[in-house]
This record gives sequence, structure tokens and C-alpha cells, in this order.
Amino acid sequence: MLANIRNGLIKSNVVLEKIMPLLTPTAIVVGVLNESRLLPFTGLVPWIFAFMTLIGSLKSNPKDLLGVLLKPQKLIVLMIILHLVMPLIGWLVASAVFPGDPYTVTGFVLLFAIPTGVVSVVWVSIYGGNIALTLALILIDTLLSPIVVPVTLYLLMGASVEIQLGEMMRGLLWMVVIPSVVGMLLNQWTIGKVNTVCGPPLSPFVKIGLFMVVSINGASIARYLKHPDSKLAIIIGVTFSTVVLGYVIGALVSRRFRFSYEDSVAVQFNSGMRNLSAGAVLAVKYFPPAVALPVISGMLFQQILAAMSGLFLRSRTKLPLTDGVITQVTPASQSEPPISS
Repeated sequence: MLANIRNGLIKSNVVLEKIMPLLTPTAIVVGVLNESRLLPFTGLVPWIFAFMTLIGSLKSNPKDLLGVLLKPQKLIVLMIILHLVMPLIGWLVASAVFPGDPYTVTGFVLLFAIPTGVVSVVWVSIYGGNIALTLALILIDTLLSPIVVPVTLYLLMGASVEIQLGEMMRGLLWMVVIPSVVGMLLNQWTIGKVNTVCGPPLSPFVKIGLFMVVSINGASIARYLKHPDSKLAIIIGVTFSTVVLGYVIGALVSRRFRFSYEDSVAVQFNSGMRNLSAGAVLAVKYFPPAVALPVISGMLFQQILAAMSGLFLRSRTKLPLTDGVITQVTPASQSEPPISS
């Protein structure tokens, strides 16, 4: 009985991963169409997100983290792209396109200040990238987020908007940092058994949690999305262009430093992806609704862009996929599909 339930959950996760490019756009539509029904559940969002982070962190362990820290070149490159290059690009482009609109500019800074997306592990795994580097980046980026995100916003926006630094730090601590540390410690204490036993059957609930978080946040800004205007169209266009630029920068940097295929895959995906569900939670909870528009608009196509980036990698290497995974370049230690959020 339990074995059948477990197998059913694992199979459902496979289906959910295949429709990931459509999951978040659909969730936004559901949120907009059910605004009055979903708004009362806004208080549940941080708890749902903490659960997603915990499950997504069960694959992390101090050994992989230490291995990457001993050779930190690629990690440093990624952190520079994520938290220096892209926030500056977002701020400069938004300031030029939306002068005199500090809330929209803040939204673009937040879009690129938040840590890399845990869901990038899925895409890096599918295309045979460096899982250890990706997990180490996610863990370090997550642990630093209570400092990096508020400080980036403060440095780039200053007094233009009111930033609740203390509240935001505490929110990131409870939603992201503590669940990540708990997940890593559980993996370490059980010698990986907790991920082997609990990870696969819990994975579909992470996707469901993502759908719920995006839907509720979509309801929070429904009044903007229900009555689209030219400004919203411009926001979506700028978001699309700048997010694409993240993938392009990752690809160019990988070529410049002549990274291996596995490292190039990790750098490209992690340069372009962000933990947008966390960003939306922060935007909705700590800022006026207008700040959330760039982050929410990013959800419309983040997974689609990731899929397109994967196709680009596949065309460059001309390696066939077997059940969605490039097995020819995937080390044995990376063969197990990861958990995402």
C-alpha cells in the first residue's frame, strides 16, 4: 500500500517536472481569477515557502559545500554575476526606462537581488551540469540572503523607498535560511537516507507548494494584472530582456574562462534563474504592490527561458537526451534527479 503511494507520488513528480514551463504562468492566471478567494490565505505563504525550502535542501550536505569552497573560482564568478552585475543592470535599465518611478525600479533591483532559484537544480541535472557547484551556490546564496538582499536594495535605492531592513532580514531567516540549514543537517545526520527515503515522494508537494505561493501572490497584485496597460507591457518586456541577459552573460563568462561543459551548464542556468517565489513573497509583504510587478512578471517566463536555454546547450553540444537527461556527460553521482522548489 505505502509502496504504491510512494510510486504514485514519484510518477506524479515526473509529470509535474515536464510541465514546469507552464506551472507558474498558470498559477498567476489562477491567482488573478480567484483574487477574493485566495487573498485570505496570504499569511500561509511564508510557511508554505519554508516547507518548500526545507524539502529542497535535503539534498545538500557539508561535504559538497566544502569541495566547492576549496576551489571557489566558479562560485565567486557566479556570486559576482548574481549580486553585482545583474542588480546593477536591473537598476540602470529600470532607471532609464522608468525615471521618477522608484517602486518599479525597486522591483527590478529586487528581481536580481534575490538568491538563485532552487529549481535551477532540476535544469542543471537534466542537462548534465555540475550539481555540487549548484547546490553549494544555492546554500551559500541562501544563507547570505538576509544580508545581501536588503543591503543591495539599500545601496541601489537608498532613501528612494522605505525599506524594512530588519523585518526583511527576519523574514528571509525564517523562510529560507533556517529551513535550508535544517535540511542540510538532516541529510548529514542520516547519511543521505532522509533524501533517499523522503525526497522523491515529497517532491510533488514542492511543486504544488510553488503553485500555491505563486497563485496567492498573483491574487495580491490582481488589480494590476486584470487591467493591463502600456506600462505593464513595458515592465514585462524589460523583465524578459534583462532575464535573458542573465543567461547570455553566464554563457559568455563560461566561454571566456573555458569552463568544462558541466560547469558551463551550472553557470548558465544559475546566472539566469532566481528564486522568484521568494522575491514575490518579499515584494508583497514588505513593499507596495507595484514593487511586485517585475518579480511576478518574471514568473511568466522563467521556466520557459530555462527550457530554451537548455535547448541552446543541447544544440551546441549535439548530445542526445535519454528520458530528458544527457546521460553521456552526467557523472554517476549526479544521476538521481534532485528535488526542486
